[in-house]
Amino acid sequence: MEARIVVLPGDGVGPEVTREAVACLQAVADLYGHQFTFEEALIGGAAVDACGDPLPARTLELCRGAAAVLLGAVGGPAWDKHPRDQRPESGLLRLRQGLGLYANLRPVKVHPALEDASPVRPEIVRGTDMMIVRELSGGLYFGEPRMFSPERAVNTLPYSREEILRVARVAFDLAQNRRRKLVSVDKANVLETSRLWRQVVDEVAVDYPEVAVQHAYVDSFAMALVARPRDFDVVLTENLFGDILSDEAAVLAGSLGLLPSASLGGTVGLFEPIHGSAPDIAGRDQANPIGTILSAAMLLRHALGLTEEALALEAAVDRTLHAGHGTSDLRGATHPQGTASLGAVIRAALTKDPVKPLPGVLPT
Repeated sequence: MEARIVVLPGDGVGPEVTREAVACLQAVADLYGHQFTFEEALIGGAAVDACGDPLPARTLELCRGAAAVLLGAVGGPAWDKHPRDQRPESGLLRLRQGLGLYANLRPVKVHPALEDASPVRPEIVRGTDMMIVRELSGGLYFGEPRMFSPERAVNTLPYSREEILRVARVAFDLAQNRRRKLVSVDKANVLETSRLWRQVVDEVAVDYPEVAVQHAYVDSFAMALVARPRDFDVVLTENLFGDILSDEAAVLAGSLGLLPSASLGGTVGLFEPIHGSAPDIAGRDQANPIGTILSAAMLLRHALGLTEEALALEAAVDRTLHAGHGTSDLRGATHPQGTASLGAVIRAALTKDPVKPLPGVLPT
């Protein structure tokens, strides 16, 4: 297979973690006989500094013509005082809109080797395996009107039936092929948009009789998420709630640096770790590249249809963690690594036989 992948390193640790993910994708291509070409472009604060726009027109054009987009991270305190349309995050929101992305998939799995890394007790997090499906193109982040003054600020929370229908179908399709359980998270006792959300989800559920559906208010679900995470399979929710809940769920896995995401719905998918730019550790070879490398595995699966290759890369990460390798954010890692060396260990663990563990201990 030949594929062109646009890489958006972004800000902070973004260039460091995307470098390791690109190297892993190249290793997969070499192992399986594919030809991937990579083209970098500017986004976020780096783009603001270079050309005054957090999403240059050329970046969006390149992304629209690619097979997939791999993103590092955007933002940082250097741009906090910029006007809203000049903030790095504005570039990311515009990119999602420009690519027509509306479904953000955020898998949360607790690796057996990292059960002690979470502040939640091991017996609670053990066996956690859920997929959070976050609506990505509506809600408060995009709603109009919006305004700000020193005395008053306004944001608007709109959702249409079609916006809810399309993301709900994505979530139900996933549940149908997983453990056939779905919880839809809203605030229907207070918000009119959540009442519509719940109504539409119930309508979609009729087409999926084998999927067990329940509804939960976001406040009570936030408690249940850390109290009994193994109970949940697919979690469907709106934009703001999904942003918050997926970061909360990262605590279960042991670190924000472990978790990937895929943003789908348009003709080109966007793949990125859920963590931020972490400017405090940028350039220090301390950032955890696993979330970005697992995002690359999602890219292989969802953008290129290379399921076996995705499994092989995920298995290499599994072996690496099982052998005790990890960056400083992973409590209890017996073989501490920097960003680059951890990426190298994962590539050394890559094999065409993903279910067969490598003999002995992985190289340090």
